[in-house]
Amino acid sequence: MACVTAADRRRSLAQQFRVDSIRMSSAAKSGHPTSAMSAAELLAVLVDGYLRYDFSEPKSPANDRLVFSKGHASTLLYAVYRAAGVVSDDEILDYRTFGSPLEGHPTPVLPWVDVATGSLGQGLPIGVGMALAAKYLERLPSRVWVLCGDSEMAEGSMWEAFEHAAHFELDNLTAIIDVNRLGQRGETMVGWDLDVHVGRAEAFGWNAIEVDGHDVEAIDEAFARAVATTGTPTVVVARTLKGKGVAAVENRNGFHGKPLDDPDAAITELGGITDIRIEVAMPAATAPERAAARTLELPRYEVGSEIATRQAYGDALAALGSARPDIVVLDGEVSNSTFAETFAKAHPDRYFEMYIAEQQMVAAAVGLQAVGWKPFASTFAAFFSRAYDFVRMAAVSRATLSLCGSHAGVSIGEDGPSQMGLEDIAAFRAIHGSTVLHPCDPNQTARLVAAMAEADGISYLRTLRPALPTLYNADEEFPVGGSRVLRSTDSDEVALVGAGVTVHEALKAAAALADEGVSARVIDLYSIKPLDTDTLRAAADATGGRLVTVEDHWAEGGLGDAVLGALADSDEPTRIVKLAVHEMPMSGKPQELLAAAGIDAEHIAAAARRLVAQTVQTA
Repeated sequence: MACVTAADRRRSLAQQFRVDSIRMSSAAKSGHPTSAMSAAELLAVLVDGYLRYDFSEPKSPANDRLVFSKGHASTLLYAVYRAAGVVSDDEILDYRTFGSPLEGHPTPVLPWVDVATGSLGQGLPIGVGMALAAKYLERLPSRVWVLCGDSEMAEGSMWEAFEHAAHFELDNLTAIIDVNRLGQRGETMVGWDLDVHVGRAEAFGWNAIEVDGHDVEAIDEAFARAVATTGTPTVVVARTLKGKGVAAVENRNGFHGKPLDDPDAAITELGGITDIRIEVAMPAATAPERAAARTLELPRYEVGSEIATRQAYGDALAALGSARPDIVVLDGEVSNSTFAETFAKAHPDRYFEMYIAEQQMVAAAVGLQAVGWKPFASTFAAFFSRAYDFVRMAAVSRATLSLCGSHAGVSIGEDGPSQMGLEDIAAFRAIHGSTVLHPCDPNQTARLVAAMAEADGISYLRTLRPALPTLYNADEEFPVGGSRVLRSTDSDEVALVGAGVTVHEALKAAAALADEGVSARVIDLYSIKPLDTDTLRAAADATGGRLVTVEDHWAEGGLGDAVLGALADSDEPTRIVKLAVHEMPMSGKPQELLAAAGIDAEHIAAAARRLVAQTVQTA
């Protein structure tokens, strides 16, 4: 009997991966089989010789991580799972059907999938976060392997990842670029010019290895060199054929995202259905136990003292880091403004400076949380818009992230509109399962930072540049989903609803109205999502349905719209006046800009007067 070599086994395994990809997409009548077929040998060598993974303990930090940055090649991943014995043959044929965990693009519905992919340009940046955790936090020999498509190399986020991986000397990270030349509509920008991919990677400080992506011996040698390389990440640039192995589609344009026309003939051409099983190697080490948590001692601020909420964020974060060894912080080179530097000074071993690369910052946070850490990431509120797709996909990943956007709204003053986050509340409210918090004083901020560390999903904290008076005692509680009524009587005629800086303006407006004999209730709606609907309904009932909402944010999608949504099905008629920023702001003093936007105390009081007068006349 002839001896079956490792190379022979891997060639046969690659054919099985192709056959299974065709079978899945044929059963589903959709999918991207040709994109999976090009990378079959790459995955066959990886899982049969290099990946170290315990399928029974998928969340163990000791495991290697396998990320499909080209998530549309999901059939290849599921074919790997079948060969590993964790997904059955019947299950792969339910691919893309309603209720099946084998979705069109991988998601963590499957326990072995760490993060959702499918929006191109995300897998490698997320892999950077995973590699950071293994090398600097866990100090484990585990590796991160990321399968990338050549089309996604046009994404800027990929080059943020290349830059950061080299900067952090992530020699435990290997990117595999499947250069099959053909994208969705034709040839990629680079085509098969592997020298371009290699040259760019080397310019970023990577070890680059060019290889024939269908030669299992050459792939084996390349992966061995990657594992042996120290001090720098490695990219394996593999020349492949899209649709490899089936003459009808091999290296032919026009078959992206389509099942094969004659799957039976293709399967026969590839050698038929097989049932090769692989034993994926176990991790080389076990994960160390982390230190136990200690009692949290949050910072305390005296009522009346003027402290910016951004400063309180940094103070609370440092305190949280002292209590919890799983807290890790990232910032986008504005830590002396967001005050993340307070944490960095207290816990430098758990702080990562991500520079001006917001996509990479959020992606790294996603990678860190996937392996058990609790990341907080901060930058100016305006700049999270660059990373919004990463936040959106983080929700698809069922990720738990704590994000802080500082310098929000016109209240930042002279820096002008390019720095004023005026869209952030709307953007983060739209994220599935998100929490959106906007504190108005430092003690409230500290409590909410602690609450974020306990929350699941995407949490967003909006902080401010100006120092504002402390309103609350340090011992007061601020549950997520709550609000605070700062001023009320049994004869309130109108309710003023704000968050952040507008709470302070609403209090001034209420005092002015009181001098005129108009009683105004003031509500601090610090939790914008989830919302305290009961308190809002009570205010509407008490005031005859008269509410004024005021926010340092565009009128669309922010606090006012959240209140409108909460009261939309009220039994009693409700009249809500929304005060928000409507015109493009300019540089100026904070108080000048609040007045120009119509959201200062004077404008709030005027709106309340008109609302009360109108409803009285109507009655």
